[in-house]
Amino acid sequence: MAAVRVAAVGVLLAAVAVAAAALNTDGLALLALKFAVTDDPGSGLDTWRDADPDPCGWAGVTCVDGGGGRVAGVELANLSLAGYLPSELSLLSELETLSLPSNRLSGQIPVAISALQKLTTLDLAHNFLSGQIPAGIGRLASLSRLDLSSNQLNGTLPPSIAGLPRLSGVLNLSYNHFVGGIPPEFGGIPVAVSLDLRGNDLAGEIPQVGSLVNQGPTAFDDNPRLCGFPLKIECAGERDEPRIPQSNPGMNPGAAAQVGRPPKRRSSPTVPILAVIVVAAIVAGLVLQWQCRRRCAATTRNEDKESSTKEKSAAVTLAGTEERRGGGEEGELFVAVDDGFGMELEELLRASAYVVGKSRGGIVYRVVPGRGTAVAVRRLSEPDDGDGTESGWRRRRAFEAEAAAIGRARHPNVARLRAYYYAPDEKLLIYDYLGNGSLHSSLHGGPTASPTPLPWSVRLSIVQGAARGLAYLHECSPRRYVHGCIKSSKILLDDELRPHVSGFGLARLVAGAHKTAQSRKLGSAACALRSGALSALSYVAPELRAPGGTAAAATQKGDVFAFGVVLLEAVTGRQPTEGEGGQELEAWVRGAFKEERPLSEVVDPTLLGEVHAKKQVLAVFHVALGCTEPDPELRPRMRAVAESLDRVN
Repeated sequence: MAAVRVAAVGVLLAAVAVAAAALNTDGLALLALKFAVTDDPGSGLDTWRDADPDPCGWAGVTCVDGGGGRVAGVELANLSLAGYLPSELSLLSELETLSLPSNRLSGQIPVAISALQKLTTLDLAHNFLSGQIPAGIGRLASLSRLDLSSNQLNGTLPPSIAGLPRLSGVLNLSYNHFVGGIPPEFGGIPVAVSLDLRGNDLAGEIPQVGSLVNQGPTAFDDNPRLCGFPLKIECAGERDEPRIPQSNPGMNPGAAAQVGRPPKRRSSPTVPILAVIVVAAIVAGLVLQWQCRRRCAATTRNEDKESSTKEKSAAVTLAGTEERRGGGEEGELFVAVDDGFGMELEELLRASAYVVGKSRGGIVYRVVPGRGTAVAVRRLSEPDDGDGTESGWRRRRAFEAEAAAIGRARHPNVARLRAYYYAPDEKLLIYDYLGNGSLHSSLHGGPTASPTPLPWSVRLSIVQGAARGLAYLHECSPRRYVHGCIKSSKILLDDELRPHVSGFGLARLVAGAHKTAQSRKLGSAACALRSGALSALSYVAPELRAPGGTAAAATQKGDVFAFGVVLLEAVTGRQPTEGEGGQELEAWVRGAFKEERPLSEVVDPTLLGEVHAKKQVLAVFHVALGCTEPDPELRPRMRAVAESLDRVN
């Protein structure tokens, strides 16, 4: 059939060449595409005439600037064109964009397409293309965007695609029929690339390499046989469960439990069967008693729940109908804290998500919806423990109260909570996405770090804004809020490098699943212990470092100490553990000032050229040393710290 098509196109091209000797080669190649189209219901190709000297005036065709009639782009979306892709398209040597989505094209992607070495965008989504992806696509050195979604392509994922050197936009292979595992080479795809492998028949464990570790679960959804992080599907063999030893061929199944005993002395199978029945009866009784208590508690609190729902009707959007779980009193809840937040829960959960940060307290995703701007979603890692002594209703109300407190914090230098989602097994906080990373990555390097060091004026502006934000949190409520986890990685930067203090309230939310009053007050030291990083402990004030590494209650003076360490990072360019002689940064700087060592030995070397900033740098050093006084009573309040920094310039 393919030979017949090629022969037919060849005959037609020969006829056209005779009738239109003036039409250039690119025009003839596009006429091959027109003749390969068997149905054009919208007459989208009527302007493609063989009498023209070149195709530059044809619908959907753009040409290279400077004349010559060379085709740079072919964009024919949503025309319902039926037919196939002819191999003559490979003659378009200057082609940069081939976009034919939402048509009815069928057959295979021509192997000759690998000749289009200047191609940057290949979009063939929403067609009926079949067969395997040509391996030659992996040799398109200029390709930055590849979308083959919603076709009938099959075979395995070609590893060569992951090696495309210019890939930077989209790699969408979703909703096809690809089989096999995800090649480990896909870990080499840049983190910035939007990877989508949903809706295939992929199987096996997702390789935990490279950028695959940073992908969110939506990139792999609807592949029933895929397993491993970030999906909530464990792979076979991951659970370390005790296994019953297999019996020998001559032993009956009851003898499997008689490990180490001679076969002659094995007991009757009646005994273990009776034991199982007794244990099952006891467990069933306990479960029924637990369910009864939960339902009784739900009945007595029904009126309270109804009034709570009415109070929040203006801000709450339920995910469909409220799903009753765990005995009938727990359900899903989606609250838009900000009236201007218009994203629906379904849209949020279906959007592409990319991991941008991890800690023991949870995972942070960059979520890109189909419309609107990206948001940051923090998935808390502490699930409900199912303790029947505290109902799911109480746990939900406690979560709502803490989330509402976070939502009330409105300041230009505090990360703004836009919405939250609660379910018994899932808790999400939704913020504005701040794409310039954190102060930590800007000072010490990271995926979002600028190749040039931050100049002093920018550093000063960042710490001034962060101080104002933290001072606001300390003063905005009679509860005298404590952040409890201040460090440079919690100071996020927007597109204008304005600082936003993030992480406020997380210590209380994460500790909310615990039942003791002391656990609900865990602060700076708990934050350090959860992070697992040695540098995190350097932010913890001396009075909060209890012997044995246990966590003391967080305090505002502890926040001031941690912020002082952040100031030292900004002026020295060093991490909190990078003091000389094995000392922490705070102790090393304090010793250097006590010894009256030259400022050039302590300040960030990249700032030495900014002579005009010497007095300002020295002033910030003194503010930092005041914040990190060993005696908490000698430390200033954050409002005084902010005012001192504002006076620096």
